[in-house]
Amino acid sequence: MPMKKEIELLAPGGDVDSIKAAILAGADAIYCGLDKFNARNRAKNITFEDLNGILRLAHQHSCEIFLTLNIIIVESELSALTGLLNKLVNTTLDGIIVQDLGLFYLLSSHFPTLKIHASTQLTTHNEGQILFLKKLNAIRVNLSREMNIDEITELTQVAHRNGLLTEVFVHGSNCISFSGLCYMSSVHGGNSGNRGRCSQPCRDQYLTTAEGKDFPLNIKDNSAYSDLRALSDAGVDSIKIEGRIKKYHYVYTVVDTWRKQLQAFYQQGLVGGDDSGLRKVFNRDFSNSFLQGNISQTLFIDNPRDHSAIYHSQQKGGAETEKLDTAKRELYDLKSRIIDDVKVGIEPLSINRAPLKLSFSGCRDEPLMASVKTPEAAFVVCSEDHLAVLNSDKTRGGQSLDYTFLSKRFKGVNDTEYFIESLELEGLEPGLALPFKALTALKNRLLFVLNGSREYVNPVELPRLQKPPVDEVAPALSLLISAEEDLYLCEETSAEIYFQLPNSLHSTLDELVELFKGNQRLIPWFPALLIGEDYQAAVSFLQQVQPARIVTNNSGVAYAAYRQEVSWVAGPHMNLVNSFSLLCLKEQFNCEGAFISNELNRGQIKGIKKPDNFKLYYSISHPIVLMMSRVCMFYQVTGCKKSIVDNKCIERCEKSSVITNLNGVSFFIDKERGGYHHVYNEANFLNTDILGDIPGLFSSLFVDLRCVKTETQRSVEKSELIRLFETSLNGNQESTERLRQALYPTTNTQYQKGI
Repeated sequence: MPMKKEIELLAPGGDVDSIKAAILAGADAIYCGLDKFNARNRAKNITFEDLNGILRLAHQHSCEIFLTLNIIIVESELSALTGLLNKLVNTTLDGIIVQDLGLFYLLSSHFPTLKIHASTQLTTHNEGQILFLKKLNAIRVNLSREMNIDEITELTQVAHRNGLLTEVFVHGSNCISFSGLCYMSSVHGGNSGNRGRCSQPCRDQYLTTAEGKDFPLNIKDNSAYSDLRALSDAGVDSIKIEGRIKKYHYVYTVVDTWRKQLQAFYQQGLVGGDDSGLRKVFNRDFSNSFLQGNISQTLFIDNPRDHSAIYHSQQKGGAETEKLDTAKRELYDLKSRIIDDVKVGIEPLSINRAPLKLSFSGCRDEPLMASVKTPEAAFVVCSEDHLAVLNSDKTRGGQSLDYTFLSKRFKGVNDTEYFIESLELEGLEPGLALPFKALTALKNRLLFVLNGSREYVNPVELPRLQKPPVDEVAPALSLLISAEEDLYLCEETSAEIYFQLPNSLHSTLDELVELFKGNQRLIPWFPALLIGEDYQAAVSFLQQVQPARIVTNNSGVAYAAYRQEVSWVAGPHMNLVNSFSLLCLKEQFNCEGAFISNELNRGQIKGIKKPDNFKLYYSISHPIVLMMSRVCMFYQVTGCKKSIVDNKCIERCEKSSVITNLNGVSFFIDKERGGYHHVYNEANFLNTDILGDIPGLFSSLFVDLRCVKTETQRSVEKSELIRLFETSLNGNQESTERLRQALYPTTNTQYQKGI
């Protein structure tokens, strides 16, 4: 029986010492971020000046480096981002981890040599999303952390059939919300998780719930330590350890423990169950509930702090105060020894770039010779072709090759894994020149050798996108409903009416197909999460109904619509915040329009340039989704008789409750039939300011009329509310004021703060 290919062990690197520790512990690859554009803003991170030395060190130890550029990018940052990409493209970087669709577009269009990994922030959980990402030239997909082993197996097979690799999160801090779909920190403090600034309000203490819990949203850390064989059987290509805000001793301990597990598995076929090595360092206790498909109350822990001392105390017979104090002292001593030992181990590992000696030589009518000497090798490059010879005629486009000029022209060497230690001209006849084109070609050949035989890529400029003329026509109104009792509104207004489809689409597919066929005015609105058979049901729905248009928050459905030539609009949970993300969707997937993210403020929205013949949408009134979760939140809040979350829970359960933090802010937990658990803000969003702030940009302004319970009350009937919105959109100030009274309380904090 042939041996299975070995799985890559992917480690976190929040700072230089952590990167060294991961290398020392035997990581196959490390993901790390610069001080900008990455989703761990609280980590120390590294500078670009560090990066080339890190690449050199890692590659000497057969370890790859992946850079995290995994946040959404606002318009004002695009120029700086392009400048960074112009540097990165000429490094030996092994991959870039990406969330933003605009960045996908820029990489595919202008930096095709950079390998693209799809971030976990993209919430990849169905077949269509993998095909969507393949079309964007991703080579690797980080699957959603909520997937069970059967779902991972299926998606890995899809990925492999299409030439992509899969990566699975196996150890570290877990989020209760699907990644990329949590706005809790963004709404409450302006610290967007999609920008790497999450303040983790889900870990906060709340007023004690009816179930007696003080930390009702806090879940255990993930650890798939005992599931290695299943992951190998699933064909997973990489297993990822979380921890870019953890210290180097944590990184070393966890990576070393996992490396030994992998070695035992491949050498002896054994998978050990003893995870005591992982419990020596910070953890919130461990659970593999997602991977096992056993989402139950055991996933929660009512304490967000370090559990390691409690575990060690329990191993010694109990968690009484005296035993706990003893365990803390023992752990402190143990961690101190680990810190000291790892420090000794990483001390010799240097991220200094290597010195390079550069000597120029040549005479009139001869090529210019550049002799290069590094610690590992020596080589010579020279100017080529019959025009690339040294001469004294500066009218031929050259300049005297003196020390100052050559130092400036070859300073790009210092952006590699080397730095120019000395530059000598002793063998070069004075007063000679070389055409600029020939000198540039020589420099590029030199960089080609230094850069591991990769062609040097000249800097590109960001394409200039033009703002279209201001549309003088007032934006149309669009509405969202989710209940059949609201179908009468189709007769009450000419506004476009979207109908929300459930997450559990497969269970009501036939009824929904019949509903839409019988109500031609309804436009399907697809949710952000469609897993397994629910995604297949979505594809079937499109085939059976053949709608004229859809709105989708799920990129997998977007791909299916594109393939079936169904007109589609990208929904607000696709997190679109810049012009190139819109261009990406239009050019790659024939998208006809998109919602701009409600995380943006006025200034950030004004900078966006929509493509020609493309519609922009913006939601001016809606219940604010703070998070979406596959976990049952009622376990910790009001209690639940079911032992695990199964398909029947998703299809049938209908509950709501409220939790309140210690600052008196309430959060509304809602579970609809056919839907996943959602947490909503206490006050709905209402932004009438945008009507006057940004005229002519949006084709349609959107109002969510679903009956989601929050503190916001509606004092008029839905028909009257629609009339107020319609007249307000046409500039009636009295209607605008009445809207604010008809919906109360509301907030537009996100529009004021932005991201």
